Amino acid sequence: MDELTPRPLVIGMTGGIASGKSTVARVFSRLGIPWVDADDVAREIVAPGEPALAEIRQRYGARLMLDDGCLDRRALREIVFADPAERQWLESITHPRIRTRLIEWLDTFHWRGAPYALLISPLLFESGQQELVDRCLVIDVPEYLQVERTARRDDVDEAQARDIVAAQMTREQRLARADDVLCNDGSPESLEAQIKRLDQQYRDMPRLPGNN
Repeated sequence: MDELTPRPLVIGMTGGIASGKSTVARVFSRLGIPWVDADDVAREIVAPGEPALAEIRQRYGARLMLDDGCLDRRALREIVFADPAERQWLESITHPRIRTRLIEWLDTFHWRGAPYALLISPLLFESGQQELVDRCLVIDVPEYLQVERTARRDDVDEAQARDIVAAQMTREQRLARADDVLCNDGSPESLEAQIKRLDQQYRDMPRLPGNN
């Protein structure tokens, strides 16, 4: 990247499961803001033919493979949420690969001349991806809403939904690290108004010298 060319501000957007990150991203997109989702990248790096998928298959065997050769992500999730050691192993082989591809995406936003860009990641802080961003935006919802939305969206019972929420960073920990907060416990109109205010705030911030 050309060190003399200003680069867009990078906003790291995070929140607990079912907090509404995708909904927020779509509104920013309508405002002309590019974004990359770490969850999408995480799926890409375990696609058929990828080295990470081969390592997962070697560890767990064919029981985690679907008939079409893709990873059974739900079965893998059950394993790693039940055993912290397995979760740590999985993160050790996936997080470095995810980080590399995120950097590649952010570089493309520099050349597009975007006023700013979003890096969306549920594990922004846990994975160290906050080191790639300039500001951290937390989408905040009460825990009971996370549980309700997770159970409904993922077709799991309430107990499993609570376990999924409990396995993540706490709401208080995320808020303590936030530069900006969007509250997503009200109407769509309220959420969109908050996003538009933040959009103007980010556009008014100076672009930064290229440093990669």
